[in-house]
Amino acid sequence: MKEVLVVRHSVGGRTFIHTGQKPMEYSVTPIGQGWRITLIITQDVDIHEILHWKQELNVFLFREFDDQPVKKIWFYVKDGPVTYDDLLKRITIFAESRIEYIPNEFGI
Repeated sequence: MKEVLVVRHSVGGRTFIHTGQKPMEYSVTPIGQGWRITLIITQDVDIHEILHWKQELNVFLFREFDDQPVKKIWFYVKDGPVTYDDLLKRITIFAESRIEYIPNEFGI
């Protein structure tokens, strides 16, 4: 299985992070009623822009399988805090809910 994590601006659709294009270390951990998403930020990421739009972030996790369609997990950040540790170069995003689906099943 291959995974790709994407962090986008929910209104404009601007992609801030795409681990399929620029690999970086990340984790997604269930915590309480939600999920904690942490990323070790690389030099080319504009952390100030992400923090500026932290109330308007969408986080997606794409899981690609050899024998199954791609599964997409959409994490809803809503009012979950977004924090950055400059010393560790780590951003932490808390998502309150998520939805899993297979994009191929939603055609027009």
